[in-house]
Amino acid sequence: MSSKYFVCFTIFILFIFASIFYSGRTIDYRSKFLLFTSLPPSNATPCSSSATQPRRRPLNVYMYDLGMKYNVGMLKGPHYDGPPVTIETLPEFPHYTGLRRQHTVEYWMLASLLYRENGTKQQEVVRVLNPDSADVFFVPFFSSLSYDTYHNQGNDTESKFDDQLQAEIADFLQKSKYWKRSAGRDHVIPMQHPNAFKHYRDKVNAAIFVVADFGRPSPSVSNLRKDVVAPYGHVVETFEADDFSDPYDSRTTLIFFRGKTKRKAEGKDRKRLEKILSGQKDVVFEANGVTEGGVNASTKGMRSSKFCLDPAGDTPSSCRLFDAIVSHCVPVIVSDKIELPYEDEIDYNKFSIFFSREEAKKEGYILDQLKRVSKTKWLEMWRYLKNITHHFEYQYPPKNGDAVSMLWRQVKHKLPAVNLAVHRNRRLKVPDWWR
Repeated sequence: MSSKYFVCFTIFILFIFASIFYSGRTIDYRSKFLLFTSLPPSNATPCSSSATQPRRRPLNVYMYDLGMKYNVGMLKGPHYDGPPVTIETLPEFPHYTGLRRQHTVEYWMLASLLYRENGTKQQEVVRVLNPDSADVFFVPFFSSLSYDTYHNQGNDTESKFDDQLQAEIADFLQKSKYWKRSAGRDHVIPMQHPNAFKHYRDKVNAAIFVVADFGRPSPSVSNLRKDVVAPYGHVVETFEADDFSDPYDSRTTLIFFRGKTKRKAEGKDRKRLEKILSGQKDVVFEANGVTEGGVNASTKGMRSSKFCLDPAGDTPSSCRLFDAIVSHCVPVIVSDKIELPYEDEIDYNKFSIFFSREEAKKEGYILDQLKRVSKTKWLEMWRYLKNITHHFEYQYPPKNGDAVSMLWRQVKHKLPAVNLAVHRNRRLKVPDWWR
């Protein structure tokens, strides 16, 4: 028996040497044992660093040349117009608070395409000047800022100007040969405010919309299959100095909420939560009187709390979730129909806790469940939060892995379905039987 093993071992050794010296070529024998050397590290991060990833082909984006009245002119003043924006004429985004800061994805997406180093590094997106080489077409219409600047002021004349801009963009696109070529499926239009572009959405609804959620448009106009969910811009500043030796005990409040309870669709739910949680030990629930202390009071409250309550607002999502994320306060989400940014890449269960609306109505249920979360489990969620915060940062200059980088990657994920539809429509001789 031993001689048989010896013969087998000798044949194996000869095979190795023959592989190494065959035809004068060197073979990396370690690749033969790749199964044993390629196990992922146990401390892998949620999204791998670009330095460790193979180089991806970036998304080629053609941006339409639109006058400033459709985009950055609104930052310079109502009805301001000028030639298409360049890197030299791009204004710095003002440090607005409130709605304007929340709905700024349109600005950051445009700025990322103007960035001087666009295409020179391993980035998710490259601006191309030849439309025939584009994967997608970006429409730089600031529909959210238009709504906030004109329609949301309660002035009929200004509201009509917002409607006029929408009509002009819809007309411009439908006359474009590149829109006609794909019926608009490979076009990207930011519409982060729930009321943005509201009168003409159905005219351009084949395009990829960049939205906050799907609370208001009908599923035939905007849906998860074709559109991209973007995070709100956070209002509170990112917590940079919370790397304490014991972050759990340094956060003395169990759960924190500060906001309005007199909302449209979800007002009754918030009032119910207020009744259940107000006055409870280790709970801060500040409703309606939120002007006192402003953003500073919210910032302080989130940074000193283990959990931050995020009930649905007028739509299924709210800015409060992203304020909690950058405060590294574990979000407690109460919303049955919320859709979340980058959910094909990020597992929110690892750093958030979810309750249905019915569960939240049960007396004492939320508090009981949160008190059962161990210190070890909370610290695990806190570390995960710190590790993914950069994915929710809008900034200029853009950085790999920031919010805009992630959004362009989400747009790229939509391309297979877009290409399928475009290719089928080009060859069909009869009406599409799937419609």
